[in-house]
Amino acid sequence: MSGTVTKIEEMTLSGTKDGKITVTTVAEPYGPKSESVASIGISLQARAEEPDWKVHIPKANIDAVIAALEKAKQSL
Repeated sequence: MSGTVTKIEEMTLSGTKDGKITVTTVAEPYGPKSESVASIGISLQARAEEPDWKVHIPKANIDAVIAALEKAKQSL
């Protein structure tokens, strides 16, 4: 992945000793002129260089993903 990463927020990953969830934005994640994305990373260890899992969400999809997460939260 290339591009400029800007950290938005970092929080503790519930159920782990020192895991974290990191929300960032990534400008030009797939090279020059590629659309910026929001990125959610999950790290099982706080000192990890790269997240164990991550997902990139284009701006056009963020509202739908938030709505789906709200539905998922209701069903838990």
